[in-house]
Amino acid sequence: MAYIELYSEKLSHNLNFLDYLFSIHEKDWGVVTKMLCGNKDFLKELLSMGVNEVHDSRISNLKTIKSIKPNVQTVYIKPPAKRVIKSLIKFADVSFNTEFETIKLISDEAERQGKIHKIIIMVEMGDLREGVLGNELIDFYADIFKLPNIEVIGLGTNLNCLSGVMPSHDKLIQLSLYKQLIEIKFQKKIKWVTAGSSITMPLLLKKMVPAGNNHFRIGETLYFGNNLVTGKTIKGMKSDVFKLFAQIIELNDKPKVPIGELGTNVAGESLEFDDKDLGKTSFRAIIDLGLLDIELKNITPFDKTIEFAGASSDMIVMDLGQNKRKYKVGDFISFRLNYMGALSILNSNYIDKKVIK
Repeated sequence: MAYIELYSEKLSHNLNFLDYLFSIHEKDWGVVTKMLCGNKDFLKELLSMGVNEVHDSRISNLKTIKSIKPNVQTVYIKPPAKRVIKSLIKFADVSFNTEFETIKLISDEAERQGKIHKIIIMVEMGDLREGVLGNELIDFYADIFKLPNIEVIGLGTNLNCLSGVMPSHDKLIQLSLYKQLIEIKFQKKIKWVTAGSSITMPLLLKKMVPAGNNHFRIGETLYFGNNLVTGKTIKGMKSDVFKLFAQIIELNDKPKVPIGELGTNVAGESLEFDDKDLGKTSFRAIIDLGLLDIELKNITPFDKTIEFAGASSDMIVMDLGQNKRKYKVGDFISFRLNYMGALSILNSNYIDKKVIK
């Protein structure tokens, strides 16, 4: 059976690296856990490392997190649907919001549960996903500040998540100015300006994040150590916190070109083959992993001598060439994953998950 391993020591290394980096830049930060898909073993390992603030987009995941570490601050990082508000107040200490009607319901439910719920107002900064428009922000805050059992602790934005709009020094300055304007207008103190996700890390490394932007929420860079602008690993971080393994279930020397009339395959693809491969053979290994679990573009074999030959819903075929590494049935092939690949694998019930101490 295919499985994924999380290497505890490498995750701890990256966590400590980011802790130090944010401390010297005087920024607060929280760990985004949504990629872990609520896996209790992985969450226990992460929370045991001293994490005090976690961000997730699923209420069920926050419930699991609270069951492991009740005193950790939980942040729900998308505008809540009305039907989850009761659970939101129960399991999330903070939530991102953009709709007054929803916040009014949150206020009512927080009052019923005897809680003060913290909110962060998300501002539209050009990426055209969630966010209040800048010219509506003052009126929006005026209404929110009247609600009981609500504490506005910040304003924030998401960039690069939908349209690919990149964070810039100018955009972050603009967000800081919104905060100053609100504080002056309403004589209220706003704790956080949170524009920092993994895509903003390159600006921090270049010391181009304004002082007013004082909060980051980091997932991908923590788990993969990557600079999302250059595509390279940040110096001093580990890129292989996760590794995927799939077992060979068949291995044969087969023709390189299919035999028979070709149509589209199960994925709707019409494949083409090079005539120069006619009459040639190569060793083809089938592994116990398929498109149901992951897209091929999101994984890369560590063994650079092998490549993908194709995939169906439950099986992937690897071209081993002349099989110089002497693979055999029962051997495992290991893969590097990108963020979307790990997200798919961790969301699959068919893949074993293991913590390696």
